[in-house]
Amino acid sequence: MSSETLSRAILPEGWPAPRGYANGMVAQGRILVTGGLVGWDSAGVFATGFLPQLRQTLVNIKAVVEAGGGRVEDIVRLTWYVTDIEAYRASLKEMGPVYRAILGRHFPAMAVVQVVSLVEPEAMIEIEATAVIGG
Repeated sequence: MSSETLSRAILPEGWPAPRGYANGMVAQGRILVTGGLVGWDSAGVFATGFLPQLRQTLVNIKAVVEAGGGRVEDIVRLTWYVTDIEAYRASLKEMGPVYRAILGRHFPAMAVVQVVSLVEPEAMIEIEATAVIGG
């Protein structure tokens, strides 16, 4: 890998290209791992609704990665925990522009898991991120 391209998506031969995520990522550098981040602002106030919470959660992920010396493009994995998988599925079309406004067209390896609840009662979504920074 060149110093300009520190991570890249992995696509096994013959597999269809995924839309909005990668099947795998390869990277080299320092690892930054976030905790589970939720859709509240710096004052601890939650956004109202699934898409606004998603937007704020992504803003929070970007802020932590940048504070650690990274860029959005350094993110190699996102694990999403949602309390309502139907709200997630119903929002797929609107989710794309929200995601791209914060993280651009960078689509790391991702998993989405429905959970019964999250530690913060108002949270509808929590996302963990892994980034690999530098080389």
